[in-house]
Amino acid sequence: MSENGMTQAGAELAQLVSLGADYDAQLAARWRVLPLFQEDAPEARLKALAPDVRLLVTSARVGVTPDTLQVLPQLQAICSWGVGCDALPLQAARDRRVAVSNTPDVLSECVADMAWGLLLASARQIPAGDRYARSGGWVSQGKFPLTTQVWGKRLGILGMGRIGQAIARRGQGFGMALRYHNRRPRTDLAVGDYEPSLIELARWADFLVVACPGGEQTRHLVDAPVLQALGPKGLLINIARGSVVDESALIPLLQTGALGGAGLDVFEREPGVPADLAVIDRVVLMPHAASGTRETAGKMSQLVVDNLIAWQDRQQLLTPVA
Repeated sequence: MSENGMTQAGAELAQLVSLGADYDAQLAARWRVLPLFQEDAPEARLKALAPDVRLLVTSARVGVTPDTLQVLPQLQAICSWGVGCDALPLQAARDRRVAVSNTPDVLSECVADMAWGLLLASARQIPAGDRYARSGGWVSQGKFPLTTQVWGKRLGILGMGRIGQAIARRGQGFGMALRYHNRRPRTDLAVGDYEPSLIELARWADFLVVACPGGEQTRHLVDAPVLQALGPKGLLINIARGSVVDESALIPLLQTGALGGAGLDVFEREPGVPADLAVIDRVVLMPHAASGTRETAGKMSQLVVDNLIAWQDRQQLLTPVA
């Protein structure tokens, strides 16, 4: 065998991302693996071994380009780490009869935790209070300014999928009234009332949590009118995709106080964070880390491995993308 465990026949499985050492080892024990994430020229390396690659591992952030798909004539399945599919060429994969999987469910509770962490942190101004205490502001300037109560307020959720439902369950524990906006009403939910107008949902809500999928269909769905409806006392929380919120509308509204505050885990041009957002105390920022716990990362990586094994053994994926 040559370097990376590959024979002259080439790789059966190409990795655009690492799943972590333990999970990469599981792959290497079962397939001839091409770890493209270690390559200086991954596209050239992939093309050289393309005739043999049947399986491709990627992530929701890295995705797969249509050009990559074109150079893999034997590709059968793409297994992606993460829930988002906007960086995956789903239609091109369907046209080629290439199966695609992601890793739903295992991260829902973890992402919902982050949504609530951002909601509490932005409402109660926890990061600003931390800086105030550390810098001696408490001593030199006195009592910290009043913040916003969370208990008993009105929670609006944009997107009532698995993550939205997990967020809603937490809202019950805070005694909150709940409404949601979705592509269609959910008749299978025990909590929350459907609001057909996103603007009306924002106008009603004290907190608007964005939990819908990304992609062109939801690009800038949260625009200036929605943010203006949320108003100077309202807070926006986004743990979905940066593309859903129009940052060019968000920033001036935050700067002028026309929007009360925000807690953001995602941004339009990641990993870049607009400098204008970073200097606003009423904004709490995280580096797209909502699913970033050891427990959840391990479950997601194992699900990618299990999907690959299921395809190898039965030509079926455990969590196919619809």
